[in-house]
Amino acid sequence: MTTRIDIPQTEPEAYKAMLGLEKYLAESKLTPIHKELIKIRASQINGCAFCINMHTTDARKMGETEQRIYLLNAWRETALFNEEEKAILALTEEVTLIQNHVSDATYQAAAKLFDENYLAQIMMMIITINAWNRIAIATQLQVA
Repeated sequence: MTTRIDIPQTEPEAYKAMLGLEKYLAESKLTPIHKELIKIRASQINGCAFCINMHTTDARKMGETEQRIYLLNAWRETALFNEEEKAILALTEEVTLIQNHVSDATYQAAAKLFDENYLAQIMMMIITINAWNRIAIATQLQVA
């Protein structure tokens, strides 16, 4: 594969706007592990090799275990993820696969565990990584 259009070069203001979302999320109350679990799981679903590579590397640097990273795509089948993480992962999957909609059960499970601000930040993280995935995939961004 070859890299296609260079969006930061071609449309720097659009890219700057995306970086604004990243800055907001970096300063949010989301825990580093919650952020990376969202980024990795959405990237797995979307098949974004560039983002999977980046965020698994980042997660390991933050102390995430290899075992949890390996089992992330089968999180329902293991007890390695706590109740909050499972709610975040369920929401990540349903927002990423939005054509199936976000169920009331998934939303309510997350809403019971997180205050409105944290829940909004979770949703913004999911939405933002999905946008980054689409940029990387559409432009064929290569894993270094």
